[in-house]
Amino acid sequence: MSFSDAPARARHLLVVDDDDRIRDLLKEYLTRAGFRVTAAAGGAPARRLLATLDFDLAVFDVMMPGEDGFSLTKWLREQRGTPGRTPVLMLTAKTEAGDRIEGLKTGADDYLGKPFEPEELLLRIEAILRRATDRPQAGGAMSLGRCQFDADRGELTCSGEAVRLTEAEVALLRQLARTPHEAVDRLELARGSVDPSGRAVDVQVTRLRRKIEDDPKSPRYLQTVRGVGYRLAPD
Repeated sequence: MSFSDAPARARHLLVVDDDDRIRDLLKEYLTRAGFRVTAAAGGAPARRLLATLDFDLAVFDVMMPGEDGFSLTKWLREQRGTPGRTPVLMLTAKTEAGDRIEGLKTGADDYLGKPFEPEELLLRIEAILRRATDRPQAGGAMSLGRCQFDADRGELTCSGEAVRLTEAEVALLRQLARTPHEAVDRLELARGSVDPSGRAVDVQVTRLRRKIEDDPKSPRYLQTVRGVGYRLAPD
């Protein structure tokens, strides 16, 4: 896709990388692709921006002096309100599976190892944004014991209190909510995720069970269907 073919967008991205050259190249490329882009050289200026502005997506480099991308993502996920729901794409030279899982555990939505093709970065950003705005055909809140999941709003409340969800967790619950009580293939759930093998989905399911289930080791609502995948079993 050429820059001139890119669709018009008003999505605001935050790019955080301590390497001036890479940061400037990313800002230029994504701006020419149609995004509004704000850049920061590290964790401290990124925190100040995230505290005052709303972003549709953040791109964090992992290996930065002072505060790395894992720590910055964890901090972001601990915030309440809109900033805590900002999707995160991590960029790093580390490509080991353990590093990808670490990124997911801190709340990242996707993970791209360096070096990478700029077009792949653009495709991954667009995929995350699609998942973030995805809606099931049949909306409305569903009861999960003490919890309620509103698929239209992408909101989870438990015992009357709002529970923070990452965009990846919202997308996963929405996929399962489309066909309640029916098994959804694990690889289908993993399509377009950081790990098409399904490991990323497994991590997200584990995190969601800790938020939803009274006993995450014996899940009542977010069930495993052996040999297939997972199903959501609302009341």
